[in-house]
Amino acid sequence: MARAIWSGSLSFGLVNLPVRMYAATESHTVHFHQIQRGTSDRIRNKRVNERTGEEVPAEDIVKGLDAGDAYVLVEPEELDDIAPGRSRAVEISGFVDLDEVDPVYFDTTYYLGPRGKDHGKVYALLHKALKESNKAGVATFVMRNRAYLVAVRAEGDILVLQTLHWADEIRDPRDEIGDLPGRTKIPDRELKTAVQLVEALSTAWRPEEYHDTYQEQVRRLIEAKRKGETVEKAQEAPESTNVVDLMSALQASVDSAKGSARRQKGKGKGKGQQAGAKKAVAAKGRTGERRSRGGNGGRKPTAELSQLSKAELYERATEAGIQGRSSMTRADLVEALSGNGGGRSHAKAS
Repeated sequence: MARAIWSGSLSFGLVNLPVRMYAATESHTVHFHQIQRGTSDRIRNKRVNERTGEEVPAEDIVKGLDAGDAYVLVEPEELDDIAPGRSRAVEISGFVDLDEVDPVYFDTTYYLGPRGKDHGKVYALLHKALKESNKAGVATFVMRNRAYLVAVRAEGDILVLQTLHWADEIRDPRDEIGDLPGRTKIPDRELKTAVQLVEALSTAWRPEEYHDTYQEQVRRLIEAKRKGETVEKAQEAPESTNVVDLMSALQASVDSAKGSARRQKGKGKGKGQQAGAKKAVAAKGRTGERRSRGGNGGRKPTAELSQLSKAELYERATEAGIQGRSSMTRADLVEALSGNGGGRSHAKAS
């Protein structure tokens, strides 16, 4: 059973609900110590006066804010005197539609639980009311000498409390990003194809299917080094899509996504049906390929490949299972596919 990090009461109107608050998330990041190379000695940080180089004891350290011409010094006791007292209540001042709250305001999520079985009915009542109305209760409260703006809402079968950023903490993207596109005219064909790609790649939200592959690689690296082994280096990121090849990249992506969907759907069929489907897809692929070659079956693979866009080459490299394709240039893809028979099963030139 997790330990509550805060306990108090949640009030709305004249109703008071005693609750406990629990952390909803935890980090899976691998934490390293700093070690001096060639030893097993840990590195320690010390508070040092940058002018004298001497270590300063904690009791001689105060906080200071650079005011331009000088530092304004503040004693720890002065901050304690103005700090808000620890709040024992989350008082909901109003309810807002969840759809009106921009996700950029949400910060940290906590679980709320009733403080004892005797309060289960009130807890369930508030949960159901928030769920059916699709609203969140907005409140402020104090924890660890800091005031928070929070939203209380229904999530699944529990109540959650999410801390929110204050309005003046949200940056205006137009002030932060210098190269945002203005009124860009998008051709109807490209927009239609992009929408098709979004629809083709649409899927149910299953967070358990996504993994922090970097942290997994870090753990594999640690285990490999412990055993005296080595690990493969990560592939370089793929190049940005060339605007000239945008339509080709979109269409190739749509075709690839649809092909993946068909393959996934085919896994549920019987072996006989699956074999028939494969033949049909293969026949269709050969027909399309003959059209793309203009009926010229005698053209050499390299000459044929040189006519394809980078997106089409990448699609063939994916089908052929060519390693390192994501970091290849267009010329590299042509060369790799030439040595692989073009990446698709077709008659070779004599």
